[in-house]
Amino acid sequence: MKRFFKNHGAAYAFLLPWMLGILCFAIIPIILSFYYSFTNFDIFRTPQWVGFDNYIRMFTQDSKYLQSIRVTMNYVFIGTPLRLLFALVLALALNKGIRGLSVYRAIYYIPSLLGGSVAIAILWRNVFGIQGLINQVLAVFGYESTISWIGNPRYALGTLIILQIWQFGSSMIIFLAGLKQIPQDLLEASEIDGASRIQRLFKITLPMLSPIILFNMIMQFIGAFQAFTPAFIIGGVQGGPLNSLLFYTLYLYTKGFAELQMGYAAAMAWVLVGIIAIFTGISFFFSKFWVHYEN
Repeated sequence: MKRFFKNHGAAYAFLLPWMLGILCFAIIPIILSFYYSFTNFDIFRTPQWVGFDNYIRMFTQDSKYLQSIRVTMNYVFIGTPLRLLFALVLALALNKGIRGLSVYRAIYYIPSLLGGSVAIAILWRNVFGIQGLINQVLAVFGYESTISWIGNPRYALGTLIILQIWQFGSSMIIFLAGLKQIPQDLLEASEIDGASRIQRLFKITLPMLSPIILFNMIMQFIGAFQAFTPAFIIGGVQGGPLNSLLFYTLYLYTKGFAELQMGYAAAMAWVLVGIIAIFTGISFFFSKFWVHYEN
């Protein structure tokens, strides 16, 4: 033991603050939240054990919870594929060795840095308001619109999906990095053999880029499941008109911090963990049919 500390003591001393941080701010809260999910807990009183009542209540008695699932699923499975497609198309366009490429990359990456901020959410709310930029542009073309796109339950979620697509920069940068790893001599050889641009795209570029596509897809889907700021700023705690912006995380926040139902909120959090884990597992299972690695 003495020899062990002599050889590794300095390393563990430097790692100690990190390990204490992980223990105090990650491992212990995770264990406590799992315990609280089986209790009736409101912070001020001692938790009362209720077993699976919180989980049963979610799916049998709480209609707003089911609404939050529907809204979140629409947001995730409509917005995220469009965001990835837009990022991929733009990455392919920028991978042509054009002049000033680094400038274009920086410009296109800016929305990803700003998109999740409170300021952009407020700006988005004003842009799609009754007197917002969208209606002013429509008026220029002779269409007088008095619709509040944010206040109309038919269009409110669509505005947030547009905001999600607008934050394509991080995915685009990763796609560009993957495209740079594709051997150019392979593309040139296929072109000499008579392969068209479309054939090179679907037979060489996309198969070799498939691991990057899988990574981007999983990361962006997980991020979409956890989206909170735009819905909170634009829709408020009530989840917008007719709960059309009631994201899962927003409803979790409402239950935990507005209504102080911490046990119920903890149960919701663990269900979300399960949903993300199932989606990730399914993605990895089916990846063997379309993801190609070098070996």
